[in-house]
Amino acid sequence: MPETWTIKRVLDWTVGYLGRKGDERPRLSAEWLLSAVTGLSRVEIYTNFDRPLSPDELSRMHVLVERRGKGEPLQYVTGEMPFRHIVLRCEEGVLIPRPETEVLVDAALEGIDALGGKEAWPRVLDLCTGTGCIACSIAGEREGSRVVATDLSPKAVSLARRNVEALGLGAFVDVVECDLASAVPSELMGTFSVLVSNPPYIPSAVVPTLPEEVAGFEPRLALDGGADGLDLFRRILDLAPVALVPGGWLCVELFEDNVNDAAALCEEQGGWSRVEVREDLTHRPRVLVAVREA
Repeated sequence: MPETWTIKRVLDWTVGYLGRKGDERPRLSAEWLLSAVTGLSRVEIYTNFDRPLSPDELSRMHVLVERRGKGEPLQYVTGEMPFRHIVLRCEEGVLIPRPETEVLVDAALEGIDALGGKEAWPRVLDLCTGTGCIACSIAGEREGSRVVATDLSPKAVSLARRNVEALGLGAFVDVVECDLASAVPSELMGTFSVLVSNPPYIPSAVVPTLPEEVAGFEPRLALDGGADGLDLFRRILDLAPVALVPGGWLCVELFEDNVNDAAALCEEQGGWSRVEVREDLTHRPRVLVAVREA
């Protein structure tokens, strides 16, 4: 009689296999894959070691483990990614949300709160929305806020719209396919309390040096920010005075080596009462925050 493939046996085998394939965190990957196949949380996996996998679960696990073994990002393999207080659908062709971007959301929420007494229904403009992680987090965490989220990629727009609907935020987030704010209704320009963006910001020469899991799978459109990584930022900076209310906040995630250059561009432009650079969770300079003069 063949040996039963229990959760523990599958977990141990997968950890060993992925470790041999070069996965830096094979146990985490194995836990995620098992969760995706069985519907159990990572904690429940360890309280159900003796549970056998069904033939269908084993077949699905085999496919997912093979994909992960070839270096495909875990978020694409499982199709989801936890971000702050929500879980987002992730798909190939759309940038995977990073923990660093949660710091960007914190800054945007701070901007909403700073103008809370002035704006009964604060509007937020989220450029280069990707999965919609920023827009959905803001709408979910600040009742009454209205977010316009844009992206140039049809794949990203489709995915963001599905994430918005899955989270029940359709009344609060409008996802628009366009280049930056080109299709945002003109009557909304000048009404946004916060302009937030996680644009492509990696210098072109650096993109090929990124880990294969990033450079080999994630869309270059969402990574490459031009020679110095600030091509999109310069356009966003030009747009900000037109989009924001007096006292509005500009919050942008950037590369650790160019965020201070971006702050200098803000100072050069003028019209900002405050410009600062904030660190990410690993204490690297990452988020630019600039506040318009009132």
